[in-house]
Amino acid sequence: MAMTETFYEVMRRQGITRRSFLKFCSLTAAALGLEPALAGKIAHAMETKPRTPVLWLHGLECTCCSESFIRSAHPLVSDVVLSMISLDYDDVIMASAGHQAEAILTEIREKYKGNYILAVEGNPPLNQDGMSCIIGGRPFVEQLKEVASDCKAVISWGSCASWGCVQAAHPNPTQATPVHEVITDKPVIKVPGCPPIAEVMTGVITYMLTFDRIPELDRQGRPKMFYGQRIHDKCYRRPHFDAGQFVEDWDDEGARKGYCLYKMGCKGPTTYNACSTVRWNNGVSFPIQSGHGCIGCSEDGFWDKGSFYDHVTDTHVFGIEANADKVGIAAAGTVGAAVAAHAAASAVQRIKQRAGEHHEENDKS
Repeated sequence: MAMTETFYEVMRRQGITRRSFLKFCSLTAAALGLEPALAGKIAHAMETKPRTPVLWLHGLECTCCSESFIRSAHPLVSDVVLSMISLDYDDVIMASAGHQAEAILTEIREKYKGNYILAVEGNPPLNQDGMSCIIGGRPFVEQLKEVASDCKAVISWGSCASWGCVQAAHPNPTQATPVHEVITDKPVIKVPGCPPIAEVMTGVITYMLTFDRIPELDRQGRPKMFYGQRIHDKCYRRPHFDAGQFVEDWDDEGARKGYCLYKMGCKGPTTYNACSTVRWNNGVSFPIQSGHGCIGCSEDGFWDKGSFYDHVTDTHVFGIEANADKVGIAAAGTVGAAVAAHAAASAVQRIKQRAGEHHEENDKS
């Protein structure tokens, strides 16, 4: 394989000190959820391994994954693109165009056969011989199959590439198809979301470059480090869910108090993603924190699972017998019954007290 500069060599050439480099490795380990001791392994890998060529293709999509990617803060996307990887083709941000751009694909395939990563944003439409998405004068599905034939692994960016997303929603006239159903002979790492979180995208790339392997995946092909838990599991509104405190209507008192948004259609209990921990825009917020329920955009077929404001009525709280619909009524009934019982007991106590006082007065007289 032809050699390129290592990540460390590029950083040193740019004037980055050894101290800053090691600090970067420590921050990267923390961002990936790795133990501090592995920061040394990250440093060693970046000092010795050549930068990996990456070809980034675009099919049917809206470019929201690219928009998210360029906003990464840990690590900065400029460090990823200019130092960690050799991003040789991305028709959204590259300067070259036309025949010059397309020639790069052939060059990288021949020069780094079996040693480059193929990143795919969007999906290939198969209907009408793929004519719904034309890249370089030919159907995107042809370009995808050709470039994937010599790659080391495929990263499917976003729900478009991972599941099909809105393009594949019923009735799917273009027969938009997820990447893994077209490329079946290569490892495919799915990074779903509409779009994925920026730090999740750069984190997946960083892991692959550092350890020269794909991260551990769940049964659907998603990295467990970012898709191993439901949003619901780490949501800051979870205590309200457990307490049966729900927003019943937009801008009601419960909404003002930050109660759980489950009854307003939040899909957090059925959605696996890192939104409630990594969050968005350098960790500032995420949809639930902004007052709107999760729409489940990282799950397969979320466009065809009914309204974003419908909820799953069999999500249980207070054990396995009650669901969220019943628990609000039950909780209210319990509280009402408790108040009534307390009032009744207090009334009885007052009657007894007055009777006793009256009896004492009769004895004195």
